[in-house]
Amino acid sequence: MVRAEVEAAVGAVPDPELQVLSIGELGMLREVSVDDDGNAVVVVTPTYLGCPALELIKADIAAAARAAGAADVEVVVSMSPPWTTDWLSETARAKLADAGIAPPGRLSLPLLQPGCPRCAFPDTTELASSGAAACMALRLCPSCREPFEHLKAH
Repeated sequence: MVRAEVEAAVGAVPDPELQVLSIGELGMLREVSVDDDGNAVVVVTPTYLGCPALELIKADIAAAARAAGAADVEVVVSMSPPWTTDWLSETARAKLADAGIAPPGRLSLPLLQPGCPRCAFPDTTELASSGAAACMALRLCPSCREPFEHLKAH
């Protein structure tokens, strides 16, 4: 039963840059295994190549796994296949929008540009290709005149 507890605890770890979502909701958590001695191996795929928060995420994963009963924790970073915004659930997309962050379009159904998460105006303008985090862009809504962040599709 330790595996299920470790997986639940690790899946609930908040993303340090997108704190409205956990790494489980982002689709970063790929696999959790726990051997008979309680040693856990957690496989994750970061949302962004060169993610500056990766070491913090790994430390948070290890702490959550130990708190859930793992004796020892190895966090493995796997870049194959690379993370894609298609791994976001509809619930995760709604949480982003509720937090004022425009969710990305699906790569299989790309949007030309993101709509405003505040007023839903569809025609927004990019102000900067990088926002508070490397995976974000800064946009402006001409309708409500509010700037907002957009999680870039990749």
